[in-house]
Amino acid sequence: MIDRNNDEWIAALSSPGPQRDAALVDLRALLVRGLGYAMARHRNVSGADIEDFAQDALLKILDGLKSFRGESRFTTWAHKVAVHVAFTELRRRRWRDVSLDEATSLPEGSLLPQKWIDPSAKTEQQAMQREILNAMRHVIANELTDKQRQAFITVHIRGMPMAELAEKMNTNRNALYKLLFDARKKLKKQMMAKGLSAQDVLAAFGS
Repeated sequence: MIDRNNDEWIAALSSPGPQRDAALVDLRALLVRGLGYAMARHRNVSGADIEDFAQDALLKILDGLKSFRGESRFTTWAHKVAVHVAFTELRRRRWRDVSLDEATSLPEGSLLPQKWIDPSAKTEQQAMQREILNAMRHVIANELTDKQRQAFITVHIRGMPMAELAEKMNTNRNALYKLLFDARKKLKKQMMAKGLSAQDVLAAFGS
């Protein structure tokens, strides 16, 4: 394996030919090794999975070469890309067999659950947190459209990746971004109408 500096990695990967082929082989080996360490605690991740993650990461790295600013070692940046690819895929797997109805069906009281209230906060701050949560619950339940509510709950409360939700909703990411943007805009507007600003939320839930 050739030891390359940042400029040498970029040069080798930027132009088709034997140098690029050799660099891809070396980079893939580095990513597989790094992912092996990063995924060690995930027992459901196999060696084949790691190979797939590395391959997907290589494609993403090649597409994003121009975004590398040289603020770190190229291999460090590439490893971060690979880990992000791996964890994104693991999150997608978690939701793969969950229907949209299941994802948006929350038990009573779990919409913005009480556990979000900080037990270590002062009494006044806890009271503000409860007021904000109650106001947000009301807006989400009564002011958002069905699709806005569905998208907001699934992405911002349940944590489903947007790519997975877009697929389940039979839409594209741009349309989903717009749906979530409109939901957040309406939520902000309704919260302000109740006398609660973004600063109030930060003050109540900030450290």
